[in-house]
Amino acid sequence: MTLRLYDTRAAELRDFVPLDSENITMYVCGPTVQSGPHIGHVRAALSFDLLRRWLAHRYGRVTFVRNVTDIDDKVLANATDAEPWWALAYRMEQEFTAAYAGVGILPPTYEPRATASVPQMQELIARLIERGHAYAAPDGSGDVYFDVRSWNAYGSLTHQSIDAMEAAEDADPRGKRAPQDFALWKGAKPGEPADATWESPWGAGRPGWHIECSAMSKRYLGAEFDIHGGGLDLRFPHHENELAQSTAAGDGFARYWVHNGLVTVNGQKMSKSLGNFTLAADVLSQHDPLVVRYALAAAHYRSSLDLTESSWSEADAALGRISTFLQRAARVAGDGIGFFVSQSIPEAFAAAMDDDLGVPQALAVLHETVRAGNAALDAGETDAALDALRAVVAMTSVLGLTPASDAASDAAASALDALVQTMIAQRAEARAEKDWAAADRIRDAIAAAGITLEDSPAGTHWSIDG
Repeated sequence: MTLRLYDTRAAELRDFVPLDSENITMYVCGPTVQSGPHIGHVRAALSFDLLRRWLAHRYGRVTFVRNVTDIDDKVLANATDAEPWWALAYRMEQEFTAAYAGVGILPPTYEPRATASVPQMQELIARLIERGHAYAAPDGSGDVYFDVRSWNAYGSLTHQSIDAMEAAEDADPRGKRAPQDFALWKGAKPGEPADATWESPWGAGRPGWHIECSAMSKRYLGAEFDIHGGGLDLRFPHHENELAQSTAAGDGFARYWVHNGLVTVNGQKMSKSLGNFTLAADVLSQHDPLVVRYALAAAHYRSSLDLTESSWSEADAALGRISTFLQRAARVAGDGIGFFVSQSIPEAFAAAMDDDLGVPQALAVLHETVRAGNAALDAGETDAALDALRAVVAMTSVLGLTPASDAASDAAASALDALVQTMIAQRAEARAEKDWAAADRIRDAIAAAGITLEDSPAGTHWSIDG
């Protein structure tokens, strides 16, 4: 089956046909690092992590770029005398990186900061002026604007007419030809830090927000690339403006536009400006990171996601069912099984993922495979159980839902296993001597610790109650 993605610009599902099937190119708008990440930021990044993982499964190589906007009005506004804007931006960038890593989001191939590509932005602005699509403000402010009425395709991403659009509020409107014109370069203003400005042909200043992504995507992926991603709230004005300035400069830009739905609170978008956000660090301190990943991935990436306490408990229970099966099946498999992930993905799982990244349907296939695998174990059907094990490992690997382990947890698990195995041996000895009361006391003690024993012809195995 061909991978199909919903293209926002086309407003329909489209077959994905890459520029180069041996190297899929993908640009996703990263954070503006004026403050720490909320859980909506993590959901957005996870949506494209899942897409990237599936593209890597399907094609192999994926060049994935996610930028960091480290110079912006909001960054400057949140800086203090004790913490300059660049120090604040770096500290917040680290918080985003930690939150992403916490839920298993893969690091990007490249993660450029806006401040490292200012020359490329200036080159793009100069080209737009030369082509008649941008102009320096006549008031001597040093501002440069994109002339939206010079580009007939402006509005094609969000399917709006210029007259229906709100005025761009990213700069003082006095130097604009039209209210909708947006800033490409912002002249330096009194009171702003001297180290937050760069020299340019139009005067000292700094780049506008939109020009950053156009310049960085071209620098790292070329004039045309496969997929541009971001949150639904970025379609306008950010992505509309990116598309206009890049194509007006003569670049092919993004072939597919993919947008994820938002995390909502009582029907409103979760955002810092509304003050209704939940910090990612708080969520990750209260819940297992894999539970957070599962809960954020369980809804389709284009849908809104309203998180409640039940979201976490349901995710925890679902992961518990998967983990219990993996433990049971691994005991049967021993050391003699190889997990050939690429050959073990069920067709129904692949079909769901190929259908606009249908993770909810793919999870349904995963859980049905777990159910069938448990039934095979109960019936003593080893081959069928091992087939299910291979498939489950393959699917959880693609989704990034395979439980992680570290030396400390492995040591703890080993110590616990030694203690429980001793008690199992003592129980077996009591049963052999027909001391049923002692055997029951041992079993009750094990159960009181939240451990379940499973007797089978192959011996007694234990698992922690889920």
